[in-house]
Order: sequence, then C-alpha cells, then structure tokens
Amino acid sequence: MTINPYSGSPFSYVNEPAVAPYSIVELMPGVRNLCDYVGLAAGERVLLLMEHTVDPVVVQAIAAAAALRDADVRILSVPPFSAGGWDREAELPIETAAFHNADVVIGGTWWGEVHTAPLFFDQIGARQARFVSLHMTATAGALLTGARLPADVFYALVAAALRQLAGASSIRVTSERGTDVTFSGLTFEDPGPAGLRPGDWRPFPYGGVNFWPTGTEGVIVVEDSTVTGVPEEPLRITLEGNLVRKIEGGAAAEQLRRYAPGGFYLRHGLFGLNPKVRIAGGTQFEREKHAGAFYCGIDGLTDGEPVTTGPGFAHCDIQVDRPTVVVDGNTFVERGRLLLLDEPEVRRAAARFGPPEVILDDNPVLILPRRYSGAR
Repeated sequence: MTINPYSGSPFSYVNEPAVAPYSIVELMPGVRNLCDYVGLAAGERVLLLMEHTVDPVVVQAIAAAAALRDADVRILSVPPFSAGGWDREAELPIETAAFHNADVVIGGTWWGEVHTAPLFFDQIGARQARFVSLHMTATAGALLTGARLPADVFYALVAAALRQLAGASSIRVTSERGTDVTFSGLTFEDPGPAGLRPGDWRPFPYGGVNFWPTGTEGVIVVEDSTVTGVPEEPLRITLEGNLVRKIEGGAAAEQLRRYAPGGFYLRHGLFGLNPKVRIAGGTQFEREKHAGAFYCGIDGLTDGEPVTTGPGFAHCDIQVDRPTVVVDGNTFVERGRLLLLDEPEVRRAAARFGPPEVILDDNPVLILPRRYSGAR
C-alpha cells in the first residue's frame, strides 16, 4: 500500500474540525481580503450560499465583514452539492432564485456549485452577480492561511506567470511518483483587471492560473482525486490526443472507470501560485492553489465527444502536489518550488506589505502575521 502524507485530508465539511468562537478574531484578515477581492460595496445584496455543514464561525466571520461594509446580507443554508454533477437531476430552485437576485454571491460548498447545470458558468456569466467560491475552503484553516496573502501580491504572481506561460508551445509536468505528461495547444485564462466584474466567477483563496489544452500526451499518477480520494496503490491515467486511453490501479481505477463509463478527456489544468495556501492538512481544492502545485480536471465524454459548453457531469479533479514543470525547455516549478517567488517584480510587490522573505515564504505552517496581510 502506498503511503501518502495527505491521506488524512478531509472528505467533507463534516470531517473538518470546528473552531472556538473567539477564533473569529483571527479569521478577519482573510475575510477582509475576501471582501476586497470581490469589491464589496455598501448597499449591495450579498448572498452567503453555505452548506449545512460549514463551521458557523466561518459563516459569522464572512457575514459580519459584509455587514460592516453596510451590505444587505442574506445567509442561505443548503444541502451539500454532489461531486462532478453526480446528482445531475438536481434543479436547485431555491438556490437559483436567490442567486438571481444577488449582487454578490459567496459560496461555501465542498465540491463546487459550478458542477451543477443551474449554477454552471454559463448561468453565472448570464447574470450580473459577482460569484466568489470557497469550494472546499469555507474553513477556518483556509481563511487563516491562504486568504491572508495580499491580493496585490497574487496579481503580481499571475502577471509574471502568464508572461512565461501564455505563449508556450508545450508544457511538461513530471513528478517523483511517476507523472510525465506534456500539454500543447494551450489557452490560458486571463483574469483581466484586479477584482471581480459582473458575471465573473472566481475561487477563494485566490490560487493560480487556469488553462485548456487541445493536446495532452503521457501519464498522470494520481495523488488525490475527487472520485477516488487518495488511492491505495498507484493510479495511472494514460492520455493520448487529449483523451484518456487507459486507467490502471486496482480499486481506484475501477471507481474512476465506473464514474464515466463512456470515457474521459482532459478538460483543464491549473498551476498554483499562492505560497500561503496549506499543503499538509488542506483539502484537495485548497492544496491545488499552493505555489508550485499542479492539478487538472478530466471530464466525461458526451456520446464519445468532449463537450465544454456545459457542466462536467463526470468531472474528476486530480492533484499533483510537488511536480516539476518545464515550459518550452525552461524550468517553471522545480520539485514543488515555484521559481517565480524569487522574481524581482514579485518581491517588489510583496515589499509593499512587509518583508518579501516572509510574505513569499512557501512554508504555510508559518502563518503570515496579521500586519503583513494587506491592511492599509
């Protein structure tokens, strides 16, 4: 049996420890960054879409910060969403009606509401709401760590990353566990100006740069996934022409094949940029955002073809914690170390808030002191 140091990662908010009521004091720097990130203004209608199992202290912290800005706050407690559209018949009439009447939506769901048709990206984009999602991250741990990174430092990391990545012809990702996969035909998401615009959806804590390949060749060895959790033995996914051709690895392989009997294609990937996001003890969607991490999503084929205009009704996200990433022959990540953290322009951005060697240190066990978290 393969031993993985993250095998104790929680599988739902039910499995996350509750925190003491006074912990709300330590969550406020991260929540302030959340409100700044979404551009929350006085008088706006704010919907907190929170699963029943989210820690009340987390909900109270977000609601209190929004109320302090004189927003009109509503809290809707909802049942947990299913992974990857597993419950594809869910209509979500109450959630949808509330979303349609909000200026800002702050989602605290485990799997991510965007895996469902009524709240998919096309529906969010058609509305004027600004949607920020704490998928798997509506936790005290996430707000205390990754959320404390000043947003301007993250924007500097995104700008530097896109300068290296956006024009690349190929990107190779390898790992000590055996991942060796090359992506080509790359389109990177440009988040545009700082902050959210009407119709935008963004994750929080802010984390990385997302891309869509048309060519994927090689093998991904799964370290964690939304379908299998941490596999008991090596789980290998072989891709050719951006399609999954083979899945090997005992019980986990059978679980993954059963999830999408019609096969998979590779839908997207993401390189993490946030040095303060947790690795040990963090959820998969938290760890994916850590500076130097890599994750990708495979999606079920529709009648044998990739369909990218709708939700992933068999979407499976896959985590590789400490990869090496080479972009057109140049090293971008070395065994989990994001080399951009040493770039002068990134360090100058960090220096506006405190010592760069503290703000950009990628050991998230060392929590960023409050005074360096972005307060003006």
